[in-house]
Amino acid sequence: MTNISTNLMSALLNNESIDEVFRSELENAVNEVLSTELTAFLNYEKYDYSGRNSGDSRNGFY
Repeated sequence: MTNISTNLMSALLNNESIDEVFRSELENAVNEVLSTELTAFLNYEKYDYSGRNSGDSRNGFY
C-alpha cells in the first residue's frame, strides 16, 4: 500500500476524520509541484553551485 492508503486506512479504522489526511496529501502534492516548477524556471537544482550569484537565488532573498 502507498502512504496515502495507509494513512486513510488508519484514519478509518480509528474513526478519525479523513479531512486531515486529504489536506496533508494535497499540501505535499502542491509543495512538490511548486518545487519542481521553481527548478524548471531557474534551470538549476536546489543547492546547485551554478545558481550562485546568478541573480536568481533560491534562498528567499531577491
